[in-house]
Amino acid sequence: MTTPSTKTGGCLCGAVRYAVSGPLKQVVGCHCTMCRRQTGHYLAFTAAWLEDFSLSEQGGLKWHYSSARSRRGFCGTCGSVLFFATDGDKKISITAGSLDGATGLETAAHIYVADKGDYYALDETIPRHDAAGDRVPMPPRA
Repeated sequence: MTTPSTKTGGCLCGAVRYAVSGPLKQVVGCHCTMCRRQTGHYLAFTAAWLEDFSLSEQGGLKWHYSSARSRRGFCGTCGSVLFFATDGDKKISITAGSLDGATGLETAAHIYVADKGDYYALDETIPRHDAAGDRVPMPPRA
């Protein structure tokens, strides 16, 4: 059951659906080579505490380890990029574009801008970091 503060989302075909019952982190744009190759552009993600995250449909969910501890979740049916998770972490990153409806979120930072593609510009008012440098805090639990 969802409450008014619950956010939902999913993939293009509906084979993966999720809900977040707690607060979401402000959006971070990741320009690393892996994110750009996975999405065809840069990846805009938010994050939720794992205890606030649930899957309501996971028939299409597939995971790919892109490093020794980090994996990327996607729909194996339609190919939608959905999640990024690090083993042992208490949060899960969620692609901002996979959320349903208005989010109330804003882009708070860009990371790995040293790997940024040369075909697009970034908003000069948003903080940027050449490498990981994601200093955008997770929201406190409600």
